[in-house]
This record gives sequence, C-alpha cells and structure tokens, in this order.
Amino acid sequence: MNIFRRTILSIVLLSFAAAAAPLAQGTVTTPKQQFGYEIGTDYVLPNYTQLTEYWRKLERESPRMKVVEIGKTAEGRPHLMSIVTSPANHARLDHYKSISKRLAMAEGLTDEQARALAREGKAVIWIDGGLHSTEVLGAQQLMETVYQLVSRTDPETLRILDDVIVLAVHANPDGMELVSNWYMRNPDPKQRSTGGIPVLYQKYAGHDNNRDFYMAALDESANMNRVMYTEWLPQIMYNHHQTGPQGTVMFAPPFRDPFNFNFHPLVPATIDLVGSAMATRFIAEGKPGVTSRRGASYSTWWNGGLRTTAYFHNIIGLLTETIGNPTPISIPFLPTRQLPDSNYFFPIAPQQVWKFRQSVDYSVTANYAVLDLASRYRETFLYNIYEMGRDSIAAGSRDAWTPRPRRVAEIQAMIAGDRGQGAGPAGGRGGGGGRGGGAMTGEEGQKYYAALRRPEWRDPRGYILPSSQADFGAATHFVNALIKNGVTVHRATAPFSAAGKQYPAGSYVVKTAQAFRPHVLDMFEPQDHPDDIPFPGGAPTPPYDSAGGTLAYQMGVAFDRVVEGFDGPFERISGFASVPSSTVTGAASAPGYYFGHATNNSFIAINRLVAAGEDVRWLNHGPMGTGTFYVATKPSTRATIDRIAKELGVRFEAAKAAPTGESSTLRKLRIGLYDRYGGMMPSGWTRLIFENFEFPFEVVYPQDLNAGNLRAKYDVLVFVNGAISAGGGGRGGGQGPQNIPAEYQRRLGSIDQQTTGPKLREFAEQGGTIIAIGGSTEITGWLNLPLEDHLVEMGPDGRQRPLPREKYYVPGSVLRVAVDTTHPLAHGLPSEVDVFFNNSPVFSLTPQAPAAGVRAVAWFPNATPLRSGWAWGQNYLEGGIAVADVPLGRGHVYLFGPEIAFRAQPHGTFKFLFNALYLSVAEQRGR
Repeated sequence: MNIFRRTILSIVLLSFAAAAAPLAQGTVTTPKQQFGYEIGTDYVLPNYTQLTEYWRKLERESPRMKVVEIGKTAEGRPHLMSIVTSPANHARLDHYKSISKRLAMAEGLTDEQARALAREGKAVIWIDGGLHSTEVLGAQQLMETVYQLVSRTDPETLRILDDVIVLAVHANPDGMELVSNWYMRNPDPKQRSTGGIPVLYQKYAGHDNNRDFYMAALDESANMNRVMYTEWLPQIMYNHHQTGPQGTVMFAPPFRDPFNFNFHPLVPATIDLVGSAMATRFIAEGKPGVTSRRGASYSTWWNGGLRTTAYFHNIIGLLTETIGNPTPISIPFLPTRQLPDSNYFFPIAPQQVWKFRQSVDYSVTANYAVLDLASRYRETFLYNIYEMGRDSIAAGSRDAWTPRPRRVAEIQAMIAGDRGQGAGPAGGRGGGGGRGGGAMTGEEGQKYYAALRRPEWRDPRGYILPSSQADFGAATHFVNALIKNGVTVHRATAPFSAAGKQYPAGSYVVKTAQAFRPHVLDMFEPQDHPDDIPFPGGAPTPPYDSAGGTLAYQMGVAFDRVVEGFDGPFERISGFASVPSSTVTGAASAPGYYFGHATNNSFIAINRLVAAGEDVRWLNHGPMGTGTFYVATKPSTRATIDRIAKELGVRFEAAKAAPTGESSTLRKLRIGLYDRYGGMMPSGWTRLIFENFEFPFEVVYPQDLNAGNLRAKYDVLVFVNGAISAGGGGRGGGQGPQNIPAEYQRRLGSIDQQTTGPKLREFAEQGGTIIAIGGSTEITGWLNLPLEDHLVEMGPDGRQRPLPREKYYVPGSVLRVAVDTTHPLAHGLPSEVDVFFNNSPVFSLTPQAPAAGVRAVAWFPNATPLRSGWAWGQNYLEGGIAVADVPLGRGHVYLFGPEIAFRAQPHGTFKFLFNALYLSVAEQRGR
C-alpha cells in the first residue's frame, strides 16, 4: 500500500500544476455571467429552473456537452443528465455506451475480446448531486464541475475528456427547486436559511429517497436505475452528500467494515484504490480535513442506497459527506480531530469562518481525483467490471458458497466441541458463539473447511416463483423491482419441472448465472450481518443502516431455491412483467361474484368497486377462503369486474346464490392520514401506498385533531411510525407562524397526550378506528390501554426498565411472527409472516387485557425469529405481541409494532394495513 500511495501521490503532484491552469476564456458562459455570482457565493442558491437554463445554454455553446432527459420527476419536472466528454467521443457516443454495457453484462465474451473492448472503450463515470436537497452543496458542486469540464483547457482536463465519459446527474430536481426557493425567499441575505421547509423535499420520501434504490418505487430512483443498470453501466459512480463529521471538512472513502459478503471482492478493494487517489490529491493540493474509514459510521453493507446498490452491480460506489452552507459556518475545535492516523491523514485547524465556495472547491478536487484516476486506469476499470460480471456468471453456473458469520460460528462451535472446550457463550443472533477456530493445517484443516462447504449450504443456481402462489401480484411487483435493477428475469411459457417439483406456466425464473448475481442473492437470501461488539459484554456497534432487508421476504413472495442446474421452456421478460389477466367465471345472470382476500390487488378491486357504487361485502367464510369478498350483481357489475380481472389479475367466481352467514357491507372509506409541518417520511411513504392501491384519503394535521369532532369526518385515523411519542409530536419547523406562508399555516402545531389524547379517545369510543404503527403505538399510554412493554427487565431498584443494548438490540431486520388468521385483521395472510422490524415496540398483555377484549393477532412464537439481518438477544422477543386489536368503546385501536408499511416495500404485510382500514367501516367485524 505504501508503494501504491507513493505512486498515486506522484501522479497527483504531476497533474496538480496542470489542474491549476486558467479556464478557457470567451468559450462558454461562466456561472457569474449566467447568475450574476460565482457558484458557492455566500447567501445565494440558484434553483433547478436556473440549473436547467444554464445546462441548456452550455449544451448550445460547447461541443463537449449533451443534455438528455432521463424521465420525469414525481412533480413532473424533466429529470436531466449532462453527458460531458470530448467532441470526438460525442461523435461515437452510442458505440462507447455499447462497449460499457457489453463489458458490464459480460455475456458471450472471451477474456481476449473483453480486453480488446476495454482498450477501445472509454471509462464511464457517474457523478451526482442534490439527492438530499437540504444538503445544498451537492447540486451546486455539480453545476461547477460541469462548467469546469466544458470550459477548462489544461492538459489534465483534455486528457480526462478524451478518456472518460462523465454522466452528471441531478438526483432530486423537485427538491432543489423547493429548497433554493425557500432559502432565497427572505430579502435579507443574512436571515436566509434552509431550515423550516414546510414539506418533504421529495414528494413522498424526503430524506428516505436514498433508501429506495433496490425497490425503485419513486420516479427519480427508477430513472437513475435505468441509466445505471440497463443503459450506461458506469464503472464508477460518485454520490455527493453533506455534511462532514464534526471537526473535519469531508468524509471520503474507504469505508469501515463490514462490507457485504455477496458482492465481488474487487468492489471493496477498488474503493480503497479510488479513496487513496482522493486522499493523496487533497494532501497535494493543501486541502486538509478529509477523514475516512472509522472517521464516520458509513459502511458498504446495506443495499438500497444510490451508491450502495451500485456495489451489487459491480460498480465502484463512492460517497462523500462534506460541510458547507451558503450561510457561512465554522469548523469547531475537537482535540481528537487534531491527531492524525490512518483514518485521518491531514487534520484541519479550527476555522472561525468557512465559506461555501471552499466546500465547492473541495468537491471539485474530489471529482477531479476520481476522473484523473479513471483516465489513467481506463482499461483497468473497464476490464475489471467485465471480470466481476464474468465471475458472477461463473459462480451462478457451478457449486458456490457465500460466507456467512453464523455458518463460521457453527464450525467454530464444532471445533470447540471436538476439542472438548465447550461451545462458549451462545450468540445472541441465533448462531453459535463458539471459541473454536485456531489455525489448522493438513487433514484437520481440510475437514473443517469441507464442513463450510456442505451441499445444503450451496448458493442457488436460481429461484422459481410459482405462478400458482397466493399473491402472484406481489411476486410480479417484486420481479419488476429486480428488472428496474437490470436483473434478467424469465417467464415459463409452459409447465416444467425442476429439482423434482412441477411448476405451472407463467412462473417467474431468476437465474443466478448473470452479472448482477450479487444483487439477486441479496434480494432472495437471508442477510447475515456479523456481530460488531467492540469488547466482550459491550453494546453492539450499530450498522450504518438496515442490517437485513431481503426484499423477497418483505414482499411475502413464495419462491424455491434451486441449487442444481436446471432449464426449461423459459422466455426472457422484455420490459416489465404484468400480472396475467384473469377471467370472470360463470353466467352474467349470477346474483353476485366472489373474489379472494389473499392478493393485495383485491383491495384495488374493492376501492374501484366501491367508488363505482357497487355493493361489496366481506364474508367471514366463503368459497375462496377466509375473508372471501362478494360483490352483488347490478347492471353495471359484470363489465366492471371484467375490466378489473383483466387489468389486475383478480379472479372472480359466479355465485349460485347470495351468501348467508356473517358478513359486512363495505363502503367508501374516510381515511385521515396524520402528518405535520415539514412532512414525515413514513407518512409520505404511506401516501404513496394509498395512491398506488387507490385508497381515498385526506392528510390531517395537529390543528385538525385538536379541533375534535373527528368521528363526523373520519372512519379511521392512521398514525405512522414517529407520529406519536411520549413527548408529543408536530412542530412549526423552528420558525414562528409569522414566517410561514399562509398556505402552510394549518400544518403548524403539535399533538400531545393532554390536548389530543381525549379527542382520540372520543373518536374511538364513538366507533372510530385508530391505526398506530411502530413508535406511534405509544398511544397505548395516551389512551391507557391494557398493554405494556415486553422488552423489559427488573432493575437493581426493583423497578422494570428497558433491556439495555448489551442484552438486546435489533436494528432494521426481517423477523418472522405467528399470525391468528381467524382474526379479520389477518384475513388473507398466511399463518406465519415476515415483518420488517427496527427496534420496534413489542407488547405484553396486562392482567386487565382479557376482560377488555384485547386480542393478540401476531406474536413471536419462539426464541429465534430472525430471518434476515441482525438480532442480538432475540430470545427476549419470545412470547411478545407484535400486532394487537384493542377494543375501545364502539371503536378499535389496532397496534402494529413492526413497520408494516416500511418505505412502501413490505407488500407481504400491507394486508394488515388494508384490512384495518376496511374494518373501520365493516361494522359487524371484530366488534
């Protein structure tokens, strides 16, 4: 590494003088000519409209630049990408794009052919900005970088333009427009602030837009995924963020451990390579204050972020977090930040005033470090992405094993047992914590190594999703998420058999012999985050984000892992998959039609039928299972359900006679979805779910709730995670009402137990339904409901206290719960369900609960519920209640500890939410 660092340093020193060369004069419009000020000037922020105008002008003025629209944003704006390279490369852009894609997909190429393509091709480098719009530096540095690339004439820039194609992508146009306008609205520059923005800066997700990239539920995510994973396939992508760790200017790669075991080892190794180039360039240019590795919490474990999803596609994903604001800031003095180490080579002195332009300059330096390295090692990066894809295809074509900590722990326990040492303390995650594992050679070493290669531990050659599964619509949503990520998915054109099992036509097949095998494995396989305990008995170190989010589990998809090679009558899906059209069986003269409860699309059907004035009933039992739905025949009914069956794949069966027995007539819902000033991300995601599944709803704010008379307006109130807390919720964004535009005044205010609690109790007692998810189950305390915290222990003082992290800790992971499917809240669900759990509430019943009619609907039936991720001390969950139905007067409170609507991803638990919504108008159900 020392030799490598000296080599990189010499490269940077040689290019440093060239990088400082003057810009070309009179060629293109400068930012100052365009805006009246330089990018990074104090107290000003251009918006996206201005960026668009400037990029279009630069495109007209410079042969180095082409602006393309990659789609529309959530609010309908053009989502722009600037392609910057030399004029000669622009003349052959499609050719170089084709080379990049062929190498990344690695199909049908020999190594010699790949090397020839690498010699011919151009490195493709993605640089984005603005994803998190209040991190205003990202979009500003993007404009400055594009300008410098199209205007500079120094040798380094010209070399970069000859060797590299830069994809400059604005990641969140709507957010930039909102935040810049909000900042600039104050006529007094020194009073300007990005604080107190009234709504989410991405319509649905806000800051969570960087958690959507394996699901791609947002328009912007889908646009960028298409460019990265199906069109251009860059070798490096660079994701700019803000803000840097205190006492520094920037966090830059490399990252801290752990890295994910599914992706190719060239990914973390090359991140180190690029990170070294960045660090040495900063030092050579005299720019201190850049930290890495354990200088911050960022890792490369989790999938779902703009830069992290790239790893599972063999792309080198970079992240920087940089300080800066158009309102000048300072760099504080932290003694620990003055001592250099391998995480922080070149400390920076505290700064009383740090200008925004300084942060822009640091960002440009980082961009140039990446582009310079990509230019000098162009062939290497092009060939490496081929090599990773080639190896992925090979691994999916033969027996292969992915290392997992729990398996290693099991072997360690085996060794310890064989040596009579005892297994050691049990691991808190469901795996052994054995002490065995000293170095072994010869036959002994081979014996235990072979134990890690058990046939049953092989990675699959592919996955089969039967078309006969209960909710094939959810399976179709799932494979479309894979397709949005460039994964090849096949459909069976006829019945076939694999591994001794028969599968019907229409089943989906996802083989692992493809370049993006790491992503496929991460979406299907349980993720096994290693224990990260700093010292024996210490509290676990939190992962940067989720520890496990296996999407197939979250979406409730039924699939089989096939570990032997297989083939069949398969066709590759072109475009996106669609749910097969269904039919309406029986005569048009039938008194009505049944349809099932097991598919989420049935709720779209109900919402359409109710909106059309059809008579829909929810049966306790019926010919299509528990919770069968029934629509009575009217003159309009048959045509309506014919369309629904065709579009949604919902199957309708004609009834010979109208059903008897317990049932409830459904009507149009009056849903109140809680939100507050500034917007709540879980509420935004829930809005997206409601829109996608065509639920009518109204957003309610603190003032609406505190005004009371809620039953006259709503059937059901939905409180997402974080809406209700012991200390209340809701705020005015830190600004007085006089500073808030009139259109947002009604969003101000807060809710609390004293003011809002009685209004909510009155609402429920009058027959209303309250849905509380995640942390909002704190409403149990507000309403004095007969449940208590399950995750407690007796303290030294004889009082109960929450379990400490040393004993219990479950970051974002997938766990399994048992379900009482006889309860209407769980109709349509299987007897066991995977739930997304993020240190979520878990309940126990108080002695008063049975008399109050409280029912546990889902619970943790054993001591090992972990399915994917990390669960330290998971045994404490056993017997705890995850979902409860609490009667209150004539109404109900439905408590969901797990995040059943998390980021619009867990389709497998949506039915809990949908059932709860319609139970609010199903007067005879669960009362």
